[in-house]
Amino acid sequence: MKIFARISWLFATIVIFSSLTLMIVLYYLVPRPYSRKISAWIIRLTTFFSVDIKGKEDPKAQMFLLNHQSDLDIAIMETITKKDLTWVAKKELFAIPFFGLALRLPEDIAVERESKTSLLKLLKDAKNRLDKDRIITMFPEGTRSSKGKMLPFKSGAKMVADKFKLHVQPIVLIQTAKYYNVKEFYYKPGRIKVIYMDSFVADRSDKDWLNDLRVKMQKVYDDELANNTSNR
Repeated sequence: MKIFARISWLFATIVIFSSLTLMIVLYYLVPRPYSRKISAWIIRLTTFFSVDIKGKEDPKAQMFLLNHQSDLDIAIMETITKKDLTWVAKKELFAIPFFGLALRLPEDIAVERESKTSLLKLLKDAKNRLDKDRIITMFPEGTRSSKGKMLPFKSGAKMVADKFKLHVQPIVLIQTAKYYNVKEFYYKPGRIKVIYMDSFVADRSDKDWLNDLRVKMQKVYDDELANNTSNR
């Protein structure tokens, strides 16, 4: 079974990289965001995962905040919304050959967490993308957490949301690492659950809303696992 899972992982990884290559080519041929949407749908269809959605996307949402477990997470999000997403990612990812180009071309936002200058640039870049009617999309944990417990949320999400009083919609992805885990060389097709939570308007006077949101998202995650054995 492990050999089969690793062969499947290799196949899925080849699909992902091939789709990224296609996205880079299509970027010069079709309007944004279609190059990324097409690439994401190819990943979703050829790796045979489907999505079960609970709740509804808020048409007023200006920021999506998601938990992060797997490299599938971006493809999932790109296929369940028609909106033009701008992803916020670590600056070092933009420097990686090939992968960095797939981030730079669609004008995703690079952030260097420990740099005050970078955080100011984050605000400037976020304003630029919002003016273009793009949706700021972030993994507030800052990295993958595949053990079912969300990591502490980074402050950048709150800083951007508070500054521009954004309509924020949290989204919980259920056990995506169960289907594709790059660290364990594991992949299997399956049905992935996505839960849209209620949106809210960021309030800078509430200093704890981001930490409180993590608790709420974790509860939604835990409740889904407790009440739906197929997701375990």
